Amino acid sequence: MKHISILVPEGDYVLSTVIGAYKAFNSANEYLEQKGLPHKFKIQLVGLTRESEIYGGLFAVRPEVMVADVAKTDFIIIPASKPQSIPLNTAFIPWIVKQHAQGAEVASLCVGAFLLASTGLLNGRECSTHWIAADAFRQMFPEVNLVPEKIITDEQGVYTSGGAFSFLNLVLYIIEKQAGREVAIYLSKLLEIEIERDSQSPFSIFEGQKGHEDEPIRKAQSYIETNYGEKLSVNMLAGLFAISRRNFERRFKKATANTPIEYLQRVKIEAAKKSLEAGSDNINEVMYAVGYTDSKAFRTTFKKITGLSPIDYRKKYNRGLAV
Repeated sequence: MKHISILVPEGDYVLSTVIGAYKAFNSANEYLEQKGLPHKFKIQLVGLTRESEIYGGLFAVRPEVMVADVAKTDFIIIPASKPQSIPLNTAFIPWIVKQHAQGAEVASLCVGAFLLASTGLLNGRECSTHWIAADAFRQMFPEVNLVPEKIITDEQGVYTSGGAFSFLNLVLYIIEKQAGREVAIYLSKLLEIEIERDSQSPFSIFEGQKGHEDEPIRKAQSYIETNYGEKLSVNMLAGLFAISRRNFERRFKKATANTPIEYLQRVKIEAAKKSLEAGSDNINEVMYAVGYTDSKAFRTTFKKITGLSPIDYRKKYNRGLAV
């Protein structure tokens, strides 16, 4: 039987990630019991204090055991806890590191990746988190290979998940690895979770990475966002801000985690997404409006960034328009 330790953080955390993980592992045990099979999981809530309040005291969680009393566990689940709460939860960090060294696997849910990254266990590994926290994560943990388009990462017993309720996809993935495909399929139907969803790209909103101190690059970003429908080039942008092309590209990549061309593409596609969500223009009209003239290039770039074709994206988000 696998010992599953679900952490109960202090401070501002997402209660549903604690409850959802607890419910899923318990539901797996209940299904196995119905089949006359032994339970696969021993699930415990592990905390730093006897009671953790959340949402201004409206809710409270009472862990079954304190972290200092858990000498060994098999699997640690780190719920979504905001970066600002890391100082309140530093006592978890040496315990997580020790348990991992003893063979425990570790998974973070959504922005729980910030606490997991604070342990150093994600250094050099792939990591996902909520797309809205991607810029802040990159700045705090540049040594981690952030892949915010992914729903799940799995590297040698260290797991992360995408944002919000996509954490349930990771929990289902873990249950399948530990208890088998049959149990995972049952839970996907019971809890109505889409099994094997691998991208959160269709849900992301590109807002531009402006949390940096390079003012000329920030101005270049604003220029791109205002003039994305025009024919822009890296040489033109670099000259506009009196920076050599090579230096401009280097500074732009450092500040935004995108090359200037990637940034321009993402701005164009974000504008196209908004048009497809709410407008009535056909696909070609949307394409021309955001500055593309090659339909193949537009569709290829759109799918690369969103995970969907323009037509499929419109079907998903524009309820009032027949394609």
